[in-house]
Amino acid sequence: MRNRGGRRFPRAGGVLVGPHRGRVRSSWINQVERWFGFLADQMIRRGTHKNVQVLEADIRAWVKNWNEDPKPFIWTKTAEEILDSLARFCRRISGAGH
Repeated sequence: MRNRGGRRFPRAGGVLVGPHRGRVRSSWINQVERWFGFLADQMIRRGTHKNVQVLEADIRAWVKNWNEDPKPFIWTKTAEEILDSLARFCRRISGAGH
């Protein structure tokens, strides 16, 4: 199986995995989504932007600052912990009349 980068990765349990043993396609997209979440939480929602030009300048400054001191994304929970948490949530809301 080839991913878009052209490198070959094996399948594990029907899931394409990379050298880090994580899902190739989902792991990078999750990190991109999280990065945009940081951008939204730390700059866009907290700021006041009088016009689009000011907003764009603020975003560029935030990205420049982020790139000067990058921090890796670290998974703090195992898949099992996440699934357990999701199961507890589903049990709590099931039958709630939604």
